[in-house]
Amino acid sequence: MRKVVVTGGSSGIGLATAKRFCKEGDQVLIVARTKQNLEESIAEVEALNLPGSIQYFSADCADSQDIDSLVDFITNTFGGCDVLVNNAGIFVPGALHSEDEDNFELMVNVNLKSAYLLTKRLYPLLLKSNKADIVNVSSIAAITAYPNGGSYAIAKAGLLAFSNNLREELKEQNVRVTAILPGATYTNSWAGVEVEENRLMPADDISDCIFMACNLSRRSVVEQMIVRPQLGDL
Repeated sequence: MRKVVVTGGSSGIGLATAKRFCKEGDQVLIVARTKQNLEESIAEVEALNLPGSIQYFSADCADSQDIDSLVDFITNTFGGCDVLVNNAGIFVPGALHSEDEDNFELMVNVNLKSAYLLTKRLYPLLLKSNKADIVNVSSIAAITAYPNGGSYAIAKAGLLAFSNNLREELKEQNVRVTAILPGATYTNSWAGVEVEENRLMPADDISDCIFMACNLSRRSVVEQMIVRPQLGDL
């Protein structure tokens, strides 16, 4: 049984990942900003009667004070962390030459700074685990340019670079670091977009990939995983 922390855990890939680990009997803590969404997600998971358990904590992972409160909860109430899934993120389209400059700060804070802060603060707990995994959910946008990717692509590329450096730092500590780069995945980010659901990957496929990476023998690490829709990027 592992203790698993999933940010951005109230919907989409984060919630699918929480369910996947609960299915295997793990203890899961989902983190997001909106308490109501978290409560609804907890009820949804509990209704499945899975072998694992699930709790929530409301926090803005881009806010340093919220991170301090979250880490205190993980340490003293949740009881530790074996798997950290940095999935908190937001997408606002925009071209670099024309997007509002505030968009850059927003994209970096939510998509990159949140992972940096939480990972850094949880470092002592992760070192205490003999089965520690860090999974950073980046995006295909980190390596493939597309129209209106803008600051989102920059932030996700930064998250990939963060993953690579972190892996090098922690490999001798038996802490694995995986970066997963999903293409178009059916989540709330695509709400209102005129794209058929079957053209997008299901969030469950991405959660299966995350779970698989965390279940290899400790002699192996999935450094980077690229997952695209079968018919290619949109």
